[in-house]
Amino acid sequence: MILRAAVLLGLCVAAPAAAQEVVAARYDTPTARYGHGALAGGEWGELVLQLADGRALRVTLPDELVFEDTAPRLVDLSGDGQAEVVVVESHSEKGARLAVWTAAGRMAAGPFAGLRHRWLAPLGAADFDSSGQVEFAYVLRPHLDATLMLARLQGGALVVQELAAGLPSHRYRAAILEGGIADCAGAPVILTADAGWRAIVATRLQDGAAVSRALGDYAGSESFDAAAAAMGCSLSKP
Repeated sequence: MILRAAVLLGLCVAAPAAAQEVVAARYDTPTARYGHGALAGGEWGELVLQLADGRALRVTLPDELVFEDTAPRLVDLSGDGQAEVVVVESHSEKGARLAVWTAAGRMAAGPFAGLRHRWLAPLGAADFDSSGQVEFAYVLRPHLDATLMLARLQGGALVVQELAAGLPSHRYRAAILEGGIADCAGAPVILTADAGWRAIVATRLQDGAAVSRALGDYAGSESFDAAAAAMGCSLSKP
């Protein structure tokens, strides 16, 4: 059974918490109303949340918003043992932002990129600063200054941190995201390209600051798998 909801769901507040747990999510209803096209085939009007009790909730965005992404990502950002849904929402005038959804509605959202057709490319989640809390990494304006960012839930808000510029993970109009998060014996490493797409760059968070080094030449999306393997790490792709 699919229940249709508006932007704020509010449909499951009386159900037990376990029944409201989101176990899968997908985008639906391709749309051309935003008309960016930076991510080929990546603009959607709806989000479908599959719940643990078998129900599905369908979130329909208003006309000024679209989901601009390859897929929703299930991540426990709150640390409560249940996954939230991390998405990219783009506004007709303000550009893209990272947002977090649950069965109860939009839980939090970061700042918009600032202008129409300014996007952000998701990378993935890990405890990058060894704080015990999971953060989400993404690249803001990947086709311009390509600024690596971290987002974390804090006091019910999505707080973002700028790490370093010149670290792209998506080529304009490509259908895939590149790079990802390498798990190196429990120590997460962010993999992106350099500003000219000539080298693979590994970035770690040390004492709250980004420390980057080149790993080798970039020669296509498979270069990231090879770089992670050379470090003895497993790669989680965006």
